[in-house]
Amino acid sequence: MTGKSLSERIGDFGHRLAVEAHAAWLAARDPRVPWFARILAVAVAAYALSPIDLIPDFIPVLGWLDDLVIVPLGLLAVRRSIPAPLWTELHAAAETASERPSSRAGMAFILLLWAGLLYIVYWGVRTSPWH
Repeated sequence: MTGKSLSERIGDFGHRLAVEAHAAWLAARDPRVPWFARILAVAVAAYALSPIDLIPDFIPVLGWLDDLVIVPLGLLAVRRSIPAPLWTELHAAAETASERPSSRAGMAFILLLWAGLLYIVYWGVRTSPWH
């Protein structure tokens, strides 16, 4: 039997999405990228790299639907709004970075950011005059 198994193809797809999300994050920080593409890249990269989804992953089928639809469409929009030579450069940098160990400090930062946002919402609800 030739070719890759389904699990290998899914793993490759996940790796490609992670590299594209990292390239989007690099694009958001690059001053050569147009401002609209930078804002879109921040939103897509934050959503793709965040451990919190619109639809939780434990909900059968729907949980993965947002990861399989929203993230690739967002990355496609980012990719099309950035000039091709610049995207190639950013993608190569992201691919190189994917070969290095991951950052636990980055994960901790994202989790603290979400915790802070949830606390602000909680505090806003608790102190609102309608509560």
